Amino acid sequence: MTQEQFSKYSFLLDRTARTVKQYAQRKFKLGDFDITVDQWLIMKNLSENELLSQAELAQLVFKDQPTLTRIIDILSKKGYVARKPHPQDRRSFQLILTDAGKNKVKELKPQVASIREKAWENLDESDFEEFKRILNTIYNNLS
Repeated sequence: MTQEQFSKYSFLLDRTARTVKQYAQRKFKLGDFDITVDQWLIMKNLSENELLSQAELAQLVFKDQPTLTRIIDILSKKGYVARKPHPQDRRSFQLILTDAGKNKVKELKPQVASIREKAWENLDESDFEEFKRILNTIYNNLS
């Protein structure tokens, strides 16, 4: 592959990722979800994994510690996330969804699924498999 081709494909990947996120952000705002896409990502991961530390959650959602702390602070103020002292490490906390947070995730799951489905329109199963293979190859090349 030439440098020019590589540049084009990198641009397409970046443009697509940015467009997907912008589309989701618009839908979240228009839908009056009371949370952002990044906040949803945190809440969704907490709903799927009980008692995560901030470090574990940061790895799962690919956020640095300061950014994650800001998001957790906002979700805490909204009453969706709580910090509880870590039983083995007094210096850290475990994060949990509150009942309000669990209800918010349950309420938004179908709406978020429909947002995602828009991006996947007109693609069939073989498209998904090829896409997954390519993304995993790129990820593994860089890991």
